[in-house]
Amino acid sequence: MRESKQPKSTRGPLRITVPSRADGFLRQFTAVIGGPLGRHSDPGRVNPGFFTVQRVLIIMTVIGSLLMLLAKNPCRVNGWGGNNPYIYACYSDWVPLFSARGFADNPWIPFSADAQFEYPVLMSAVASAVASIVPQDAANRSLIYFDMNLILVAVLWLVTVLCTMRMAGRRPWDAAMVAIAPGIILAGSVNWDMWAVALLALGMLSFARGRTVLAGILIGLGAAMKIYPFFVLGAVLVLAIRTGRLKTFWVAGGTAALTWAAVNLPYALAYPDSFKHFFTFSSERGAGFSSLWHVWNLLAAKSEVLKPFDAQQISRLGLVLFFLACAGVLVLGLLAKQRPRLGSLAFLIVASFVMFNKVYSPQFIVWLIPLFALALPKWKEFLIWMLVEVAHFYSVWYYLDAMNAENAQKAFPESGYILAVIAHMLMLAYLMYLVARSVIDPRRDPIRAVGQDDPLAGPFAGAPDKFTLRSLAAKGPSGAKDKENAA
Repeated sequence: MRESKQPKSTRGPLRITVPSRADGFLRQFTAVIGGPLGRHSDPGRVNPGFFTVQRVLIIMTVIGSLLMLLAKNPCRVNGWGGNNPYIYACYSDWVPLFSARGFADNPWIPFSADAQFEYPVLMSAVASAVASIVPQDAANRSLIYFDMNLILVAVLWLVTVLCTMRMAGRRPWDAAMVAIAPGIILAGSVNWDMWAVALLALGMLSFARGRTVLAGILIGLGAAMKIYPFFVLGAVLVLAIRTGRLKTFWVAGGTAALTWAAVNLPYALAYPDSFKHFFTFSSERGAGFSSLWHVWNLLAAKSEVLKPFDAQQISRLGLVLFFLACAGVLVLGLLAKQRPRLGSLAFLIVASFVMFNKVYSPQFIVWLIPLFALALPKWKEFLIWMLVEVAHFYSVWYYLDAMNAENAQKAFPESGYILAVIAHMLMLAYLMYLVARSVIDPRRDPIRAVGQDDPLAGPFAGAPDKFTLRSLAAKGPSGAKDKENAA
């Protein structure tokens, strides 16, 4: 192998971690290719030839995108009518919305006084922009609309993978989890969520490189697509409190808020009723499929003890539980012996929102996968999680098909759907526990196990702790007494 040319920097290239050697689970499967990479190899410092990490990840993402197309192909061939989207599990919001929300007649229908489009402003703009380039005289315009959106999702997926690779520091292969994730293959083309995922990935990468203002702009744009990118700022707040660098949070958070307002305010002023529709729809809708609340209501309907929750109750309870979870993350972050990593805190916060939100749509899994790769990149846990999510994904569509089935004996049982939802909730809770455990005990953190602190720390890198709950306890009466006795 040829020695790679050294860059001008005196540090030189970093040696990277290879999964076949660092991950005990993957190591077991390397016997057929000669075993794991040898101890005397020098990955990252030796030129690998054509197959660099980045190029391999690009190839993997392209393969994943083709599998995404293949998963939706039954509906592309047989149509999205009737029960086809449920029988073949190839449902996508893009096709029914194209006709039902009026995009076929007016591509910019969300931007009108009487619009009834239940999505945020920037997502509405994307939906309209794609609709505007669909040929008016095409034979199957909804299919073209789907294909155009799918191509854009593939590009966004690739952007997310490359950002994850660059955020992983000495572990660039962790981005392979994102590149071949079955959850993205199946759910990435259900809706426009990958736009928010890619924008957040770009924002987190910008933050990791110390570009706080740019990070805030990208996070604000992501939040104008889906609200969840805002929650990553909670992780920034925890680190800002711990290091005493609150200015970093105010700059990132303020820029994100101003960006979100700059996107939303013109639309709110021009079409106030249309702007309110998204918020009204979100507050009044009941429990969504696959949510904790939907399963509770299904069980309550069969029980004389349990009582179902209405939409308002679910909104209040979900908000309270999410707030308590965020408070728990704050305490965890300030109590940990070593400063937590941004990726770990971000995953815990976003996962808490998904867990307690009134809606847990199948595509929400694409929010979590890149964050998990940054928080706890362990392949065994990841693959088990994906198996559970695949089972859950198909159970959702079979359950919806069963709701309209003429022959109840051949329908997918409701109990199977309930078990699948409980399984995917418990699996997410288990992952949250593992991430929290790695925060408490950094020896269990695979990122720190390779000798790096936090690749996402950005402005917080190298900053000493200024405030922790441990230091606060040490300043109390018992702490002062211990110091006095020690003297």
